[in-house]
Amino acid sequence: MTYEDVKKQLISKPEKLKRYEKFCSPKKRKFGKTVHPCKLCGKTRGVIRKYGLNYCRQCFREVAEKLGFKKYQ
Repeated sequence: MTYEDVKKQLISKPEKLKRYEKFCSPKKRKFGKTVHPCKLCGKTRGVIRKYGLNYCRQCFREVAEKLGFKKYQ
């Protein structure tokens, strides 16, 4: 069970939910792959972070023309 699944089950029990959130919540990440997901689709693999783009390679191909990138070949 994931953190979110257990949280759904404990909605009816506010005291247990509060304690669960305090001790069992996943820690916030400061660096790594999961901190910079794609802006459009949310993928964390193949993300282009250069110039602050934060698009995965598939989404980048879709919006590259709108962003001002030119295709030379």
